Amino acid sequence: MNLKELLLKGQNFIALLNQFRIDAKDLIIKDENLIFLGQERGKNDIVKESVCIEGRNNEGLISLFGTLHYNLLSKLAVFEMQSAEKMSLPN
Repeated sequence: MNLKELLLKGQNFIALLNQFRIDAKDLIIKDENLIFLGQERGKNDIVKESVCIEGRNNEGLISLFGTLHYNLLSKLAVFEMQSAEKMSLPN
């Protein structure tokens, strides 16, 4: 299961996407494949990483910046948003 699927299991994350009118199919977690590189599994199975999540809506591109909290053992992911940026697409 990838991070996107884990985040979409949470009602708060779905509410955040709805707030910005982002469809889940248009969602990309930037550098998702790099998030776990160099993470050592051991005593601490919780990853805390700054991420950018991009999505599209009718108005353009939305970038959500924040912290991803991911528990490797229980396969839970939470996104804590710090800011958002909207970029209009050219007509």
